[in-house]
Amino acid sequence: MSRNLIAAVFGIVGLVFVSVPLVAHHSEAAEFDATKPVRVTGVVKKVEWTNPHIWFYVEGKDEVTGQMAVWGFSGGAPNGLRRRGITRESLKVGDTVKVTGIRAKDGSPNAASRGVTFSDGRQVFTAAPETPVSK
Repeated sequence: MSRNLIAAVFGIVGLVFVSVPLVAHHSEAAEFDATKPVRVTGVVKKVEWTNPHIWFYVEGKDEVTGQMAVWGFSGGAPNGLRRRGITRESLKVGDTVKVTGIRAKDGSPNAASRGVTFSDGRQVFTAAPETPVSK
């Protein structure tokens, strides 16, 4: 094999390895519609504290549309939330919460969370820094 061919093969393989992580992350604006706010009050059913964003699920009713569902909410990255004092112990299964957010573009009961208010009035901001502001 010629040196040029070997260099080309290694170059292509290198580009593939570099591009895979770039495809893995996405813009919140690509998935969520800032013009469609949601306000769900209900009970936390599940919390997934994993990268790249936490997800938590609340069974309840959206005050905006009246839709009852188990709503999935995307939050910030675990490390970013931890820096703001929000830990995996901050949101527990069984907590009654009110969550504000912006709805998924595909119409599913998913949203990017903007904040959580607990039944005792405590509030935490759970949005990722790149989450668009609802209008």
